[in-house]
Amino acid sequence: MPDEPRQVHLDARQIRVLAHPLRARLLAQLRYDGPATATRLAEVLGTNTGATSYHLRQLAEVGLVLEDERARRGRERWWRAAHDVSVWSRDAYADDPDAMAAADWLNSYAARGLASQVEAWHRAAAREPAEWRAAADFSDYILTLNAEQLAALTKELDAVIERHRRQTAAAPAPDARQVLLYLYSLPRPEQS
Repeated sequence: MPDEPRQVHLDARQIRVLAHPLRARLLAQLRYDGPATATRLAEVLGTNTGATSYHLRQLAEVGLVLEDERARRGRERWWRAAHDVSVWSRDAYADDPDAMAAADWLNSYAARGLASQVEAWHRAAAREPAEWRAAADFSDYILTLNAEQLAALTKELDAVIERHRRQTAAAPAPDARQVLLYLYSLPRPEQS
């Protein structure tokens, strides 16, 4: 059976460190493409090696990235994500205003990232093979649920996604590629 995704429930210190644009991008890049050097990450993200190295060390200090000794070649310092998934809940930081602000920033950052990914897909879709255009989907649903029902629905969808993750990790198709699947269930704000 394929390994379970490594998951971290961000503590207050980790979320404060991660709530930085370059650090969030560095962690995401390591998760997308695997281990890399600071030089390579700087090239991909359009930043300088010094800033990249500094922010990688900040992420390492709180256990979000690790040096990857297996990838090391000579004096090169390779980095990898310590986890596949970061989990946080704003309410977990109720006694730490800075951590709550960091959670708010990360939530907004994730939403902007989602919008950016969707827009990038739509710009590139005409150049994609027809089968990928047909497979990609965007749906929105309006349901009337209470909080318990919404939590149950989300848990059920997570289980379906995890089942597919395990199946495809065990036997990836030859034409498989990374797919970004976002699940963002939220109640509609109360109308006054």
